[in-house]
Amino acid sequence: MIGKKKKKAEEKAPQEEIIQLDENGDEVIIEPEVDPLEAAQAEIAELKDKVLRTHAEMENLRKRTQREIADAHKFGVEKFATSLLDVMDNLERALAVEEGNEAAFREGVKLTLNSWHEMMGRFEVKRIDAVGEAFDPHFHEALSQMPSEEPAGMVIAQHVAGYTLHGRLIRPAKVLVSSGPA
Repeated sequence: MIGKKKKKAEEKAPQEEIIQLDENGDEVIIEPEVDPLEAAQAEIAELKDKVLRTHAEMENLRKRTQREIADAHKFGVEKFATSLLDVMDNLERALAVEEGNEAAFREGVKLTLNSWHEMMGRFEVKRIDAVGEAFDPHFHEALSQMPSEEPAGMVIAQHVAGYTLHGRLIRPAKVLVSSGPA
């Protein structure tokens, strides 16, 4: 890099200046004539070099950005997967409970479920509990309608909970909807 700068400096070195005396005896520096064609060609060469360097920098930036995006896709769920390992460990402990100790097994499953809900909350996965709510097709999937004491359009039972991720629906709640009194 230093060699290139030195070479450029030599190319751009001004031609020798001519010093003359004016009528008062003062020194006057006379700049040598610059060939406009040579000046234009030097400027074109300099601009071509800048364009090539900028193009190379942009290509390197594009490649680096593509690598970073690929890594983000590959490893984007790493924290989520690590959190799931704790839930899996709890399930394995629940299965290791001795037969006949149903209370300990149920307690283990309950703790695992609590661990699961806590982990999902850390990643902004929110559960949709629809029972008692008005049917909303944006968050609920109606499996059927049934007559009930509830007003028409109210969710009376939920078969499967729905979930949102950062407010975006990732699975609708599967529900039964009231068709009103029979």
